[in-house]
Amino acid sequence: MKYVPKPIDTSHIQLSGEISELTEILAKNTHELWAEQRIKDGWVYGPERNDTKKEHPGLVEYEELSESEKEYDRITAMNTIKTIIALGFTLKK
Repeated sequence: MKYVPKPIDTSHIQLSGEISELTEILAKNTHELWAEQRIKDGWVYGPERNDTKKEHPGLVEYEELSESEKEYDRITAMNTIKTIIALGFTLKK
């Protein structure tokens, strides 16, 4: 049996500028949460990922990540916001 992902369709959701700004804040927080858990699990910074030694090059501040790594967190954050809206919830500041 082959797994076929079926995420909630959010293609019709357009985010306002104010909500789009929230994406960067959430992206940074996503990285912070990921890094915090890695560190709790005994991982440390290393120039290359090494699962045996528990070293990971992504254990740096968000601002030090490459743009492609930041983009991964941004996409996660943006799709989470879009999913919340697609499910009928609203966001208010």
